[in-house]
Amino acid sequence: MPYFKIKNTLVLFLVFWATLAFFAHSTHATSVNKSAVVLLIAKDSAGEILGTGTGFVVKPEGVLVTNYHVLLDAAAIEAIMFNGDRVQVKSILKVDRTKDFALLQLPKGTYSTLEIGDSSKLENFNFLSALGFLSENINSLERFSGPNKKNNQKEKAVQTFGFVLGIHPQAQPDFPFIYTTASFGPGFSGGPVVNKKNQVIGIATVEGRSINLALPINFIKPFLDTKTRMSLNDLLKEDKTSKEAHYYRGNYYLYVKGDTDRAITEFQSALKLDDSSVLAHYDLGAAYQSQGLTNQAIQEYEKATVLNPFFPEGNSNLGGYYFRTQKYDMAVKHFKQAIEAYPNFIQAHSNLGAVLNKLNRSKEAIPHLEKAIQLDPEFGVAYFNLGNAYINQGNLVEARKAYDLAAIKGANFLSMHWKLYDMYIRQEKRLEAKQELEIILQIEPENLEAKKQMKGFLR
Repeated sequence: MPYFKIKNTLVLFLVFWATLAFFAHSTHATSVNKSAVVLLIAKDSAGEILGTGTGFVVKPEGVLVTNYHVLLDAAAIEAIMFNGDRVQVKSILKVDRTKDFALLQLPKGTYSTLEIGDSSKLENFNFLSALGFLSENINSLERFSGPNKKNNQKEKAVQTFGFVLGIHPQAQPDFPFIYTTASFGPGFSGGPVVNKKNQVIGIATVEGRSINLALPINFIKPFLDTKTRMSLNDLLKEDKTSKEAHYYRGNYYLYVKGDTDRAITEFQSALKLDDSSVLAHYDLGAAYQSQGLTNQAIQEYEKATVLNPFFPEGNSNLGGYYFRTQKYDMAVKHFKQAIEAYPNFIQAHSNLGAVLNKLNRSKEAIPHLEKAIQLDPEFGVAYFNLGNAYINQGNLVEARKAYDLAAIKGANFLSMHWKLYDMYIRQEKRLEAKQELEIILQIEPENLEAKKQMKGFLR
């Protein structure tokens, strides 16, 4: 596709989503009932904070929804309401460890609520918004004092905006997640994801670049009138032999505490109880990856994708490893499987484009790179890979434009400027070639090869 067509497509796409975001902010952001969104602080038996999460009230008598993993290892859960009131969670009404949700009972009273929507009506590119409290602001959140005090903005629930990328199974094939561009920060776990009518259609569950997953609210609806109760102490006892508890504890040590040894121990404990746990294999691989144990990481990712061949993130990570080890055909296979399972997987499209460039199949690469850019116009690496595709085709004009956009989006790589330098030299465009050397030396002033080549221009 010629550059002007790409540019027009991107401009239209950006204008559409910018208009949607503005509309969301002006029409919906102020009307979300944030009084029903609650900060949850999990504490151990000594009163020390284990972590934070978000919840939301769905029934006026104080039934609150959150993620199961927010409760993990907690002896007490403190709920901080929008007006600054602090209450202790009274009991647990329902826990589903597999789907990672919990229903909690707050003390007797009358509470503000959010309206529940119908997640079965969601379609790709529908507007979504997520609300939650960022864990990084826990010090100010502990002093949360309600809307009337002139306090720090960090003390308030954060609201993000985006759209639906798809509704697909993740590691477990028997139920789907909502994949969305609305970002979930650390601490959003258990928070509401709402549609344009401010109805809850999901629970923020997994966060990450282009991998923000919400559990559809329809999975929780059948349990909203549950009357049975259990205590946090009962949950603690049950979790001692729970494979899911070991798995989520491993996640906590890996992604929150950065303690890979303890994370590995927990993932291995989960696998002793159930060796078919796709997520335990996957995150054990991530723990090994953090320790630089590449072979062990690949083995665990391979186990995860054998157990579920259409696990999008597992295939994407495995494809990345094969790419880095120059097993390009295997990388193509796994990136394509990731996209088959999750057609709007932004990073997989960009990475597949990069591998196809390596295989001199740039004509195939370009549609995938355009797709990644269309879905995320700020994704600088995708512009860089698109520039590489045009370089491979000898199209310097389009490569230059794609590289310029990559640099603007933060992907200003040295290799990009060396590619342009080589192309200008072959075309005997000495002035342009010199300008590329100057850029390289701005990025890396002591680059010996650039200094050497620059001397030839100064004679």
